[in-house]
Amino acid sequence: MAAKLKKGDKVVVLAGKDKGKQGEITQVLPKDGKAVVDGVNIALRHTRQSQNSQGGRVPKNMPIDLSNLALLDKNGKATRVGFREEDGKKVRFAKTTGDVI
Repeated sequence: MAAKLKKGDKVVVLAGKDKGKQGEITQVLPKDGKAVVDGVNIALRHTRQSQNSQGGRVPKNMPIDLSNLALLDKNGKATRVGFREEDGKKVRFAKTTGDVI
């Protein structure tokens, strides 16, 4: 199955503690059905000091479920993603505007 959301996509969070926040996907975990979004679902990790890092309470972006994310179209609104063939290639398009992503 083709991925509706990919690395580098601008998305908005639909549910959870970060509802309404926007960010860019930095990593997709298809096996788990999750993605890591920049600035969303941040947890504090307590790390030990080492030679090259200070240590202490370090904020870390944690994965969020793909079902709680929606792609942003060119108007800045949440949209669903569809697939169609153009020139023999399968392309993603925004359902709200019909534009190819």
